[in-house]
Amino acid sequence: MTPMKYPIEQTDPPRSPRETLPTMYDLPSENPEEPGLPDEFHALQPELLRLTFQPPNSPPGEIFVGTDMNLYYNVRHPNWYKRPDWFAVVGVPRLYDGTDLRLSYVIWQEGISPLVVVELISPGTENEDLGQTTRQPNQPPTKWEVYERILKVPYYVVFDRYTNQLRVFILNGDRYQAVEFIEPRIWIPTLEVGIGLWQGIYQGIDRLWLRWYDAGGNWIPIPQELEAIAQQQAQIAQQQAQTERQRAESERQRADAAEARLQQIQQRMRELGIDPDTLGEG
Repeated sequence: MTPMKYPIEQTDPPRSPRETLPTMYDLPSENPEEPGLPDEFHALQPELLRLTFQPPNSPPGEIFVGTDMNLYYNVRHPNWYKRPDWFAVVGVPRLYDGTDLRLSYVIWQEGISPLVVVELISPGTENEDLGQTTRQPNQPPTKWEVYERILKVPYYVVFDRYTNQLRVFILNGDRYQAVEFIEPRIWIPTLEVGIGLWQGIYQGIDRLWLRWYDAGGNWIPIPQELEAIAQQQAQIAQQQAQTERQRAESERQRADAAEARLQQIQQRMRELGIDPDTLGEG
């Protein structure tokens, strides 16, 4: 689709932003000037976050999760964007207008900023991810400025897989404040889930991963783990049923043996001229 021109001059009464401003259909989902694809970790880690992001107080149909997707944030500069490694928005339809998969996330169309943004540090992005770069003249704002001052993202999470260091910044007023950890995890009350570092195997790789956990402090399982749990529970139930059958069979065998012994005794008594049926009478 041919991009719409901006701004649009009009003499008619103002129309809806969906009619007058670029939408996700007009704005590219990837920048052709940035060739290449994310490395394997940048593919696997967001996937794990997506699979375990299950806020219990938000219906799945009202949650959108974006991975390496262009996020357009300035209606006056519709071509300016940032591309978070992972972000989550609560309170918007899972599908665009309830019907379509998004190509990009366009703030002036959606009306709601991300609640959480996650950046995975690469050797060339550390300074920008941690707000250690400054805006150059006539250039878009830095990533930190966009998340902190423009979108006002409440939780900004930065993970360095090379040092396994987790940093979390919480919006305090209009500035980010770094969280001091007792352990590398943080609870997000508005979501009723938390995010932290988990040591485990995902897609065959054993390392520290970012992962969401529930109110009980338990790591939220992915579908494969749920399947494994279900299989384990089925095996336990099967073993318990087998044990119960064996116990019942043992009880039956003991009862049969006791009955056989009683019959032998009664038969011997008859051979001796004693009627076992009359014992205890008189």
